[in-house]
Amino acid sequence: MSEARKEDLWKTRIDREEQPEREPGPINLQRYQRQRAFMGAHTFLKLPVCLTPEDLAAGNVDVAVLGAPVDFSSGIRGASRGPLAIRTAQNYIRAPADYINHLSVRVRPLEVLTVVDYGDAAVDHYNPDNSMEPIRELVGEVVELGIIPVVLGGDHSILWPDAGALIDVYGAENLGLIHLDAHADCGREKPGMTINHSLAIPRLIKDEGLPGKNIYQIGLRGFYPDEEMIQWMRQNGINSHFMAEIDRIGLQTVLDNVICKAQAGPEYFYVSFDIDVLDPAFAPGTGTPEPGGLLIREAFSAVRRICHELNVVGFEIVEVAPTNDSNYVTALNAHRIVIEAITGIAMRRTGIEDPNYLDPVTSGETPFPL
Repeated sequence: MSEARKEDLWKTRIDREEQPEREPGPINLQRYQRQRAFMGAHTFLKLPVCLTPEDLAAGNVDVAVLGAPVDFSSGIRGASRGPLAIRTAQNYIRAPADYINHLSVRVRPLEVLTVVDYGDAAVDHYNPDNSMEPIRELVGEVVELGIIPVVLGGDHSILWPDAGALIDVYGAENLGLIHLDAHADCGREKPGMTINHSLAIPRLIKDEGLPGKNIYQIGLRGFYPDEEMIQWMRQNGINSHFMAEIDRIGLQTVLDNVICKAQAGPEYFYVSFDIDVLDPAFAPGTGTPEPGGLLIREAFSAVRRICHELNVVGFEIVEVAPTNDSNYVTALNAHRIVIEAITGIAMRRTGIEDPNYLDPVTSGETPFPL
């Protein structure tokens, strides 16, 4: 084997033609019917795995969960462990389709949608720049089949290749970005640095042609961005909703306004959820925690609403750094955020039209049946 090939092994796929023949389709890697999330093969919700686009197509898949374990573009290690932590954070003994009955809306998302795990993208842990194209390629395989990718990060640099893959299919003018984050991620480029966790928004605008007016940010707070960057954001038409606005009029009103404006905008939406939009009490395991964030209960309903009321064609959760968490609360909450997103997509698929929908029985609107 040549030295060049050794250097490229991190992104060289296994030759499936050398493997035993099998019919294309999802593969269940679990040995037992019920087991804890940390046991057995580590797939999201113990769901079957697809390894190739042919598997996805044969399985009539609706949603594919995949990992992008990128690290170090934030200058802080730990986010590369995010995908594994999120996959194994499930609190129950295996959750089959008939087990996840979301009590707020009484929808069983895994009965409505066919969801699989599509493994992880190739990542060069010595140079994050090299990881952008393999991530974009893997997400693109999912999107090109009309399947919704749910990407587990990884730091926020992956927003560029993830959203870029959707732009390749849907077009920049037709795609909107819902960006929940403590930080604007509109950083300035530095010499020799083509990408980091705060540069994704400028790269999407400058390199991919995503209109700033198609970007909706929620939860910004702290001491960043500075005045110059706020002016850049305003000049580019970015719809930025700071925590000060949420304090003034409430999260539900902000969401009402964002969703109403978004519904009159592009046809398709990508949701990028940075775990640090949450208050650090609910997500200490992240590289750049910022006090004063969303409560976890607020975040659950917000994500579910967005994925129900908008035509969401992709979702990512980023910046989960479990090594910075002395417990597993960050991964547990991130895991549940993903379920909220999938539940919202399932609600839309079932035809529920009411905005901010809650089940009338469990919400107390009608008496509980005797």
